[in-house]
Amino acid sequence: MNQELKNIDDDFEHACNAYEREDYKAAYKLFLPLAEQGDSDAQITLGGMYFEGLGVKQDYKQAVKWFRLAEKQCNVTAYYFLGQMYCQGLGLKKDYKQAVKWFRLAGYKGDANAQYCMGLLYQGLLCPDWKEVPKDYPKAMNWYLLAATQKHADAQHNLGVINLEGLGTPQNFKEALRLFRLSAKQGVAEAQFALGLMYEQGQGVPQDYEEAVKWWRLAAEQRLEVAQYHLEYLHPNLNIYN
Repeated sequence: MNQELKNIDDDFEHACNAYEREDYKAAYKLFLPLAEQGDSDAQITLGGMYFEGLGVKQDYKQAVKWFRLAEKQCNVTAYYFLGQMYCQGLGLKKDYKQAVKWFRLAGYKGDANAQYCMGLLYQGLLCPDWKEVPKDYPKAMNWYLLAATQKHADAQHNLGVINLEGLGTPQNFKEALRLFRLSAKQGVAEAQFALGLMYEQGQGVPQDYEEAVKWWRLAAEQRLEVAQYHLEYLHPNLNIYN
């Protein structure tokens, strides 16, 4: 590695360290020259900082600017973020067709977040007022599976729901249980609640109220109202929720 590349790597590491310390103003100052020199990862990070308003005033147009610069270098993460900007109409005009184009491209390139969004699209949960793409549960499952195998927790949860309810596929309690458990262990409150329900009802697993309560409590601690309701009103005799 020549000295120039080593210096760039060192600068990027310092920028990342500042970001992780939540010293966003320092991180911005360190990322900016790297981004201006064409570092696509720095460009993505700056785009994200403008999107969230971290260390800078929130500015969606600036976010789009940096995402587009990274996209021109075939940065797959930039494809995903452009999809989000088009989908939500942030920094540019809302355009579902363009959003799906970028999500699909990123998904084909292996971006788990984009694969999850494509699953949402075919499940009718993304761009719900857009009628050009009908619900298609087998396609939704295929996209969720791609993301789930990369440990995408929300994709695991949604794939669990599809298996639990038998949406476009035979009902499969054991597979739903497996997927909910994977998602719940990553902290997804909805998956924790669903897992608790399966233990309560004995779906794919022996009925176990103690295990059900364990998962409901974890979801309730994340302020999931339906979990709090189950613990406070449907099972008050358990007396474990404070």
